[in-house]
Amino acid sequence: MVALQFPFTLFRTQKWMDDYGARDMRYGDLTEEQLKTDYHLIDISARVNPYTLTKITPFHQPQSMFYGSRGVGEKITPQVCAGILFDEFRHLSQFFSVYGPYRHLIGQMITHMQNGNGSPFSSMLLDRALKEHIVNDRTENSTFARLKEVISKNIDWDNKYYPVSEKGGLKRAITDSKLPKFDRFKDNFNGMGITVHDTWATYITMKSLKINSNHYRAMVNYKVQDHFGLDVDDISKLRFNQLRFFRIWFVLQRYNRFGFKPFMTNMEATIEVTGDRQ
Repeated sequence: MVALQFPFTLFRTQKWMDDYGARDMRYGDLTEEQLKTDYHLIDISARVNPYTLTKITPFHQPQSMFYGSRGVGEKITPQVCAGILFDEFRHLSQFFSVYGPYRHLIGQMITHMQNGNGSPFSSMLLDRALKEHIVNDRTENSTFARLKEVISKNIDWDNKYYPVSEKGGLKRAITDSKLPKFDRFKDNFNGMGITVHDTWATYITMKSLKINSNHYRAMVNYKVQDHFGLDVDDISKLRFNQLRFFRIWFVLQRYNRFGFKPFMTNMEATIEVTGDRQ
C-alpha cells in the first residue's frame, strides 16, 4: 500500500474565494427611484434623509406632532450625510452584538466599509472565533468529529501511515458534515451572526499527520471567506427590510450617490485532531 502525501486538500466549496463578481459585492448601482420603487426604501434613517441631503430633527419626522412647523431640515453635503449614516449604522449594530469578546467586531467592520475602499478584512478575533467554533462543536455532524472518526478508523497502524486508498473517506468526512457557520442561537447576540453568519467559501486542508505507536496527531487548516455586503435578495426579505440597520447598510452600499464598497472577510484557523488506536 502507498502512504497519502501531505498537505492534502480535503474540501473546497463550489463557490470560490475572492469572487468579486458575486451579487452581494455590487455597489453604487441603484438610483433613488429604484431604491424607493423596487425595494420600498423610503424611511432610511432617523437622523438624515439621504435623498434630500437634509438632517432630520423631531420637527422633520412625519410621525412627530411638530412635523413641518420649522420648514425644511438643514441641508448637508453627501460626505456629511454618509458620515451621519455610518454613525447610526454603528449605533444600531449594538443590538446584534450584546456580549462576549467578539461584540466589537461589527463596529470595526462597519468602519472598514466606510474607510477601507473594498480592501479585504481580517482579524485575530475572527480567526479565534472560527477556531473555537470548530473545536468546541462536539455534535456528531461536525467536521472535527467526522475527521477524527475517519482518521482513527483508516490509519495503517502497523506501517504508521494513512493509506492513499482511503483518501476518499477523508473527503466524505467533510462533504457529509456541517461546515462551520455562525448560525447558532447565541450568534444572534454575540456579534458573530451579524458579522459573518453564513459563509461564502471554505477550503480545508490536512497539513500533516504524525503517527507514534498507538497515537496520532493531525493538523488541519481551515480557510473561510465571507462577503460583508448585501444583495437585492437580502433587502427584499421582510426580516431585513423592516430593520433600519439593514436599510442604512443597503443604501450606503448600493445607492449611486454613495457606493461604499463591500469587502471580503477572511478567517483562518489550524486545528489539532488527535486520537488513539482503537
